[in-house]
Amino acid sequence: MPISGLSAPSIHEDEPLRPLLFRKGFVLARSFGPVQRARLYITAFGVYRAYLNGHRIGDHEMAPGWTSYHHRLAYQVFDVESLVTPNGDNVLSVEVAEGWYAGRLGFGGGKRYIYGNRIAVMAQLEVDGLAGGRFQLASDLSWRCHPSPIVTSEIYNGELYDARAGVGDWNQHGDRYFDSDWEAVSVLDFARARLYAPNAPPARITEMLSPEKIFITPNGRTILDFGQNLVGKLLIHSITLPVNAKVSFTHAEVMGDDGELGTRPLRGAQCVDTIISSGRTLIDWSPKFTFHGFRFVQVDGWDPRTQQSWQKNIQALVIHTDLRRTGRFECSNLAVNKLHQNACWSMRGNFLSIPTDCPQRDERLGWTGDIQVFGPSATFLYDSIGMLSEWMEDVACEQSTHNGIPPLVVPNTLDHVWPSIPQALWDDVVIILPWVLYQSSGDRDILNRQYPSMTSWLDQGVCRGKDGLWNPEIWQLGDWLDPQAPVDEPGDCRTNGTLVADAYLVHVTSLMAKIASVLARETESTHYWSKSQHLRAVFKDKYIAPSGLIVGDSQTAYSLAIVFGILSTQRQLDTASHQLAARVRMAKFRVATGFAGTPVILRALTETNNLSLAYRMLLEDRCPSWLYPITMGATTIWERWDSMLPNGLINPGEMTSFNHYALGSVVNWLHETVGGLRPLEAGWKTALVCPQPGGSLTHAVVSYESVYGRWNCQWKLLGDGDRNEAGKAVTFCLDLIVPPNCRAVVKIRGKEDGSTSLEENVGSGKHQWKIPFYASSWPPLATTPFITNPGQNVT
Repeated sequence: MPISGLSAPSIHEDEPLRPLLFRKGFVLARSFGPVQRARLYITAFGVYRAYLNGHRIGDHEMAPGWTSYHHRLAYQVFDVESLVTPNGDNVLSVEVAEGWYAGRLGFGGGKRYIYGNRIAVMAQLEVDGLAGGRFQLASDLSWRCHPSPIVTSEIYNGELYDARAGVGDWNQHGDRYFDSDWEAVSVLDFARARLYAPNAPPARITEMLSPEKIFITPNGRTILDFGQNLVGKLLIHSITLPVNAKVSFTHAEVMGDDGELGTRPLRGAQCVDTIISSGRTLIDWSPKFTFHGFRFVQVDGWDPRTQQSWQKNIQALVIHTDLRRTGRFECSNLAVNKLHQNACWSMRGNFLSIPTDCPQRDERLGWTGDIQVFGPSATFLYDSIGMLSEWMEDVACEQSTHNGIPPLVVPNTLDHVWPSIPQALWDDVVIILPWVLYQSSGDRDILNRQYPSMTSWLDQGVCRGKDGLWNPEIWQLGDWLDPQAPVDEPGDCRTNGTLVADAYLVHVTSLMAKIASVLARETESTHYWSKSQHLRAVFKDKYIAPSGLIVGDSQTAYSLAIVFGILSTQRQLDTASHQLAARVRMAKFRVATGFAGTPVILRALTETNNLSLAYRMLLEDRCPSWLYPITMGATTIWERWDSMLPNGLINPGEMTSFNHYALGSVVNWLHETVGGLRPLEAGWKTALVCPQPGGSLTHAVVSYESVYGRWNCQWKLLGDGDRNEAGKAVTFCLDLIVPPNCRAVVKIRGKEDGSTSLEENVGSGKHQWKIPFYASSWPPLATTPFITNPGQNVT
């Protein structure tokens, strides 16, 4: 049963809950004999750390993790056999903080106590003896509790630790703790949520970084620079301060416009951890129940340089869901490699229990649109199937209480702001992401489990007009964060939001036909296929001229129509190809797409034999572009193309994050087109190997750890030919490793125009090919209006 403090805290509705300490002593009698097996089953209304006889149990961070607590609550199981004292005194103790359960969540001031205003622990210890005895200890009224020396611990505002309020060795056995300072506990109602043991790995400390440098700001502030924008917290190995002295650590991603710490993008999050000293040396201090997104830390009240070997004394602990790395990519262009590395760091920072949009400001929510566009990249880079499939169960739970409409964020903490607003692209995650997970894993159970969620959205949640497409009266986020949108109006896109929504509706309806077929639901597959054909025809009649011109004439509109297969005639496809290329040249190869267009623009160019333009866009480094942040020193993917302006100032918009993975979805194109590796059969039993060299790149390597083993594809161009001169042949060398019991369809293109020079089917083992490769002219030229530039063609 869940136990909490003796009475409900008397607090203001905007005050955080103070963490609590819980403990229970027990004795294993001599007659019990040696311990054969001991297991602790534990969860909390909040986040917890557990100890047995003073030893920390497990290495989880922010356990039990964030789920839709009204519907599902995770519990953990720990093997604690080595920590039990046989034939003697023991104590089980737990510290609990508010975490996501009762803490403030959301922007604009946020909201507290979304799931409850009482923190609690629920635990059961089971010990089996070799002689056949069994001992069981559960959380009940016999436990005791005490306020923690951690006064407050908030996800947004950080942690305040008062060393003067320490309770000694509170997690060690001994009756001295059962005095008047320790109170009785109360029992709360059993959670209405379903308890479950997660298959996904927990959040852990996965890396430790030392500061690269320390410097003083114009206002005399001391700043630590870790050289990498990361998510986690500090670890101070040793710090000695006078009694009552206070030291604070303020975290931020960038330095501000005035040379001081850049806290403005944090909005209402303070991101400050504070120590109040007891006068004794504090050893290995680190916040327990919070995390921050940061590269820079401002230290007030203490000069770290007074400590010998200060760089070893202070470390940043990198925290995220402990996913196994599966996919890697590298090429001859260092900036592109950095782009890929930044996407990995952003995924690590935003995969902490759930897939979030950002890890630093007063938000950190599970936005469905972000992971929908980044899903193919995520499942390639890390083994995220377990984590994302479990999160999709929360999506389905939240959706079931909103008439088939998935919330924009899951777990849903914004219902008081945006209640049940149907949105294409974001809500389409219920169909697209399970399909991506299936393609990566080959696990049909994911599709089967999520199928009711998919049909509920498509058949009930979508708000349709009379023609079966989206109701045009519903405002759509659409091509969110179009770089042309005003700073304070990120939804003001050059591509009509309803057009984006309708294109997605055609796409997900046809995808539903495939999913139903995989699940042997042939009648439903036929039904959805028929509906998708009807919607495709309606879309073409509504938005596409017979010539192939598309309403809006934008990069996003053409890209969606091409990639989603909406164009039916060769004439329309040729026109769309020409118009897309013209729009890209006119934009001088800088990005002109937002959330909807960015993940597909390079693929659309590739599929229409505009590969050289795709490479030219990739390698552009003027703002807005994928490589522009690299020129500005970015170590993660930014939320906005210009989160930092070319003059070094922070974007003036309120919504400015330096750690968002959505625009990093371009790495999927790096894997599939530059590297040349993607699955043809769900689960990677068969893969397509089709690297397409282009631009100034001379080599690339991509690898993926599938359930069958490691796929590895590596190519390079050899020879004296000038890559900038069209028609000059060089030698294309391809080395491929196919894992056991797998097959590869290998297509090698000898020209950038898409023509195939070689096609083979090969089985497991190592393979190698060498063929002539004829380059196109490089670089392609931009086209600019003569009004703005007298020169018609510029590079």
